[in-house]
Amino acid sequence: MCREHPLKILKYSAKNIWLLIFPLIRGIYTYHFDKDWFYSWVRGAWFDIAVLGVIILFGFVRWLFSRIYITDEELIHRDGVFLHLNTFIPIRNVSSVTVERPLFMVPFGAIRFRCDTRAGIFRTVDLKLLVGKKALKEIMEHMPDIDEDKKINGISQPNTLSVLLFSALFSSGFSGTVYLATFFFKGGDIAYNIIKRSLDLLTEETEKITEKLVLKIPAAAIFIGVFFIASWFLSFLVNFFRYGRFNIDFDRNCTRVSYGIIDRKEYRIRNSHINYTDLRQNLLMKIRGAVAVNISCAGYGSSKNRIPVLLPVKRESNIGEKFQTIGIYSGKKNKYSAQPAGICSYLLIPLIVAAIIVPSYDWAARILPRLSELTLFLAVMLEIPVVWFIIVKFVALLTSGVAFYEDKIIIRCSKWTKFHTVVSTRDKVVKLELEQNLLQAMSGRCAFSIWFEGEEHTRYKIKAMKADEVRKIAESLGYKIGEKVRT
Repeated sequence: MCREHPLKILKYSAKNIWLLIFPLIRGIYTYHFDKDWFYSWVRGAWFDIAVLGVIILFGFVRWLFSRIYITDEELIHRDGVFLHLNTFIPIRNVSSVTVERPLFMVPFGAIRFRCDTRAGIFRTVDLKLLVGKKALKEIMEHMPDIDEDKKINGISQPNTLSVLLFSALFSSGFSGTVYLATFFFKGGDIAYNIIKRSLDLLTEETEKITEKLVLKIPAAAIFIGVFFIASWFLSFLVNFFRYGRFNIDFDRNCTRVSYGIIDRKEYRIRNSHINYTDLRQNLLMKIRGAVAVNISCAGYGSSKNRIPVLLPVKRESNIGEKFQTIGIYSGKKNKYSAQPAGICSYLLIPLIVAAIIVPSYDWAARILPRLSELTLFLAVMLEIPVVWFIIVKFVALLTSGVAFYEDKIIIRCSKWTKFHTVVSTRDKVVKLELEQNLLQAMSGRCAFSIWFEGEEHTRYKIKAMKADEVRKIAESLGYKIGEKVRT
């Protein structure tokens, strides 16, 4: 038997922080505008101290009744004073374990421990504890871990460049920030010119005032542009420090991942509980043959603002066969592919949007000729992402499909501007769907959707597949596929 770290007393105490309303009421009651107010408040301070002491006492009692038991079969946490809550985690059902050593807790020797199973939904954590080094050592001796004698040796570890690229490409608003910064840098100048020409029509007496107002426009636009670039750079730094010193080791049963320059995290993942691996790419990564590998496994990457990354940016050709042990497969060609004849399924909507932008600009310029420069700028800035999206969807048409390798199924598809290569075992497929409209039914094509096991039900969809081939895929997975025909 062991207890949580004494720092947990503060967290338990915080649940009774509402009791501070009584010192607050007393302070308001005794407050008056004279020199004796402070003396009156101090004279009754014993009441405030007593309330604070009660809050801490409640926390201490909760901590005293919080106990941890560990056996070879299960991890048990007993909590509660009057109403007892017992959490039982069978060791054989543990999917992943998280150990976090935040920098501010290092002087106190406190460590966060999290344990997850495949039970639950929406990335809920099954058990969270704050423990000391001794208790953690006792717990971790019973958790899944790599057998050092059977560890896969010679794997290529992610280097600093890999983490830098991952941090840059997957920082919040990487493309959007640059795009918005360009908008404000350039848009500020255009707005300045338009408004200046309009204000020049005013009288000579107001010219000096208007000039002062106009000169603030480009400065504000530049400030906003710099703000967006700075915000992305801050996100980049956070990600770099978060995923720096990335290390991965594994054997056939367990994977151990650790990363973080300041806030160090270590994960242990049971390989058989990995739902699927997801090789993600954007268009630039697709062109360069680079991927970032994520996984779906209960507890891994479930913390706020964390990405379940198993490998940062790496060339797909350099991954190697050793990573097949943990479900990372590359270089397997599609057995069933999206049909080029179904190009409209991928490009029709973005082509329509692209075609609408140009006449919309011409229409706006005719109605508001003084704003023609601004409308042209807006049209160009809108056209750029649409053209980019068209290119992405055209590449998706050429690369999407399904492959089989031994007991694995490999799905290649796209979502918005991202490409996904999802690899899973056939027994982890939980749902298939064939979807057709009347035109697709006449041409023998359909949209194919697939779902895998996991706390979050993520849909992967491939358009313009042959309906007969989708039925073959379903048969090989042991499914009788349902059809939903849209009229």
